[in-house]
Amino acid sequence: MLTKPSARIKRFLGNISFVVLLNLLVKPGWVVLENVVQDRIGHEQFGTFTALLTLAAIMAGISDLGTTQLTTKRLAAAPSFFTDFFPTLLPLRAGLGVGFLVLTVAVGWVLGYRGHWLLLLAITAAGLLLTQYTLFLRGVLQAHQRFTADAVLSVLERLLLLGLVLALLPLGLSMDGFVGARTVAVLFTFLLLAGLIRRLYGRVALRPRWSQARQVLLDSLPLAFITLVYGLNERIDMLMLERLVSAREASYYAAAYRWVDAVMMYLWTVLPLFFARFAHATGRRQEQQELLWFGQRVVTVPLLLVVGFGLFRGELLFFQFKHSSPAELLRMTQCLQVLFLNVLVHAFFAIYSTLLTSTDHEKPVSWLVTGSIVLNTGLNFLLMPRYGALAGAFNTLLCAVLVSVGYVWLVPRRTGVQLPLAALSKLAVAFAGLCGGWYLLQTYAHLPWWLETAVAGIWLLALIFGLGIVRVDELKALRTRKQPAA
Repeated sequence: MLTKPSARIKRFLGNISFVVLLNLLVKPGWVVLENVVQDRIGHEQFGTFTALLTLAAIMAGISDLGTTQLTTKRLAAAPSFFTDFFPTLLPLRAGLGVGFLVLTVAVGWVLGYRGHWLLLLAITAAGLLLTQYTLFLRGVLQAHQRFTADAVLSVLERLLLLGLVLALLPLGLSMDGFVGARTVAVLFTFLLLAGLIRRLYGRVALRPRWSQARQVLLDSLPLAFITLVYGLNERIDMLMLERLVSAREASYYAAAYRWVDAVMMYLWTVLPLFFARFAHATGRRQEQQELLWFGQRVVTVPLLLVVGFGLFRGELLFFQFKHSSPAELLRMTQCLQVLFLNVLVHAFFAIYSTLLTSTDHEKPVSWLVTGSIVLNTGLNFLLMPRYGALAGAFNTLLCAVLVSVGYVWLVPRRTGVQLPLAALSKLAVAFAGLCGGWYLLQTYAHLPWWLETAVAGIWLLALIFGLGIVRVDELKALRTRKQPAA
């Protein structure tokens, strides 16, 4: 039975709400604008750029070697980790970034990219490696529970990029200009964060010690493996589409995945906060239990309506593509609908992966995701040449389902935390009820899309309160401030 939220849960919910609000203000606008950029540049060129961006993102993720998550965990448990290890960690991360930049260009050359495309790969990879370093520094803020400052920094890069691209559109946007704007936004955000860290925690004297570097790398290896497999699992499809099929198929998948990425940003914004809280509660099973049961609803409920909209009104999300044929728009919509089912799976089960990795159970998670990559890659080789982008979407969904089953099996056995089975069942019933209601609306009501969506949203709220997923007394408890002792 779910209890009323405690004071720490109420404060944590306030942090989450602020983070999500900032992302809601920025992310949708950026996705719409990036669709406009793709429409202006064309599917062929943008498909090739997407493949380069995917390769750079995979390599940038690997370059982290798990040090960001390790740092967040150690700082959350022992703040002295900052003064003890950061004189070694900062130059270590910089060296890894330079090394992986060279490696990324070498891998691009092996895959067949030459000339100007290879140069764009190098610039894009440099920007993403700097972004990865920024995420590493943001882990310091998260570990010290400075979620408000972290929230602002999480959207700053996108906000800057939004302004730069809007300024370039009237001048005639080119691929080079777009890549340059991305680089400027990343560099500015990094410099601002570095200044903030120095102001809050003082200047860090760089004194690299091999013994500390070796210890950090050994301790972060399980997390590094997870970072590798997650990076490959989420992004390999677009790179394989461009290499195995065509740049156009890669661009159709990219257009659909862009909206998926925007929706998943909610998860990737909220789950790191839970990662830090789970790590902070290490050894306190009751607190972790409370966090998980609370988090299940926080993570899942907001995405139910979004997924429903993608399934029933997904074609509306591609209104920016003025130069695409009806067949191309249909292809993008079909990919979107399949990938939104993938979002639904993550909405239900991604928090279990966060609990496992934050409590030193990275190894079984990494093996689960590794098996998913092997299956996904094999199916891509088998099905992509025939079915193109749709094959990539279906393969991604299948692998997400299999990995999530593994999470559900592992959590009670490895952490001792019980699954919120009643809440999961009610959430599943609520989504089924939402889809049934939306189908009836489309079949019989014939309302404008905005009114149809509003009615579906009201119906979902009725289901959430009617099934007891969220209770009125809980909302009242969140509004009630703790009175000071007499």
